[in-house]
Amino acid sequence: MGIFDKIFKKEEVVEELKDLPRVKPRNLRDDNMVKIIKDSEIPVLVDCWADWCGPCKQIAPVIAELASEYNGRVLVAKLNTEKNNKMSQKYSVKSLPTMLYFKDGKFITRTIGAMPKSAIKKAIEAYLLK
Repeated sequence: MGIFDKIFKKEEVVEELKDLPRVKPRNLRDDNMVKIIKDSEIPVLVDCWADWCGPCKQIAPVIAELASEYNGRVLVAKLNTEKNNKMSQKYSVKSLPTMLYFKDGKFITRTIGAMPKSAIKKAIEAYLLK
């Protein structure tokens, strides 16, 4: 039994996730991203990713979990940078994965690189929900 198993029972973690409504991240495109962000009544987290990006694939399940966990408080969205060059350039996305944070329709900040779920949650709390 590992240290994680001693602190948290695996069944408890599974039960917590099972109780959450399943909400998928919203897919954004060049032609709808600005409107969706401006029209959103809640803050927006945009995960910028690409098919070839290993770290992007690694955090994809975390992004999906966050969409459910923050449902109604934060709109969690994804932007495929390969297919949406205009928005990638507009927000100077040069490394992947990049998280873009928007509040009241305005760009707040970005984080770069694959981060653990706890770090992404801290950023959401600090930048979007304070």
